Amino acid sequence: MANFNYKDLGLKDYKDCWDYQEARLTEITDEKRSTKQATSRNEFILVEHPHVYTLGKSGDEKNLLANADFLKKIDATYYKINRGGDITYHGPGQLVGYPIIDLEYYKIGVREYIEKMEDAIIATIAEYGLEGGRKEGATGVWLQPDHKVRARKICAIGVRVSRYVTMHGFALNVNTDMRYYNYINPCGFASSAVTSIQQELGKEISMEEVKEIAKVKFNQIY
Repeated sequence: MANFNYKDLGLKDYKDCWDYQEARLTEITDEKRSTKQATSRNEFILVEHPHVYTLGKSGDEKNLLANADFLKKIDATYYKINRGGDITYHGPGQLVGYPIIDLEYYKIGVREYIEKMEDAIIATIAEYGLEGGRKEGATGVWLQPDHKVRARKICAIGVRVSRYVTMHGFALNVNTDMRYYNYINPCGFASSAVTSIQQELGKEISMEEVKEIAKVKFNQIY
């Protein structure tokens, strides 16, 4: 069982959190360069963000369907960032996780790391009676992933890896305001293909409870 050092930042500005991740990643990779060894130092950030759209380095800006003036109107910001994946939304009511860990220490590759992240989210939402799975050709966690019409994404995943040290991570829709997805094609898919735990169950969910469940599942699966 892994022993991640969780840090709950509450509601924090996206750019501040991104800068913090970059600083921590630099510290860890610098240490690896000097010691030439894998490190058990890690930090697993749990956070919610004010309304923000982020576009991954391989993403298509056409999937942002709103201009700068409209983003101001809905109190949202926009960043082009250095993770994989296309465009996604972060906002209050969404649990975002940023593991900063050394994959060499855990003896896993990038693909396995992402698959384990998906497994941990699948195990987390299973506690709420939701059956998650993977959709062929797409990352993240989906409900009814094989259904041509009803497949809907509940968790987006996009990571960056430098010298086998990770940053960025997952975004699980818990009590997310789903209207904000109307202004993007999330991860290149139509906005109708997105859901949340609250939307599926028809009631608000305790974010603190989801965090505690997620911690247990991530520790077990890694």
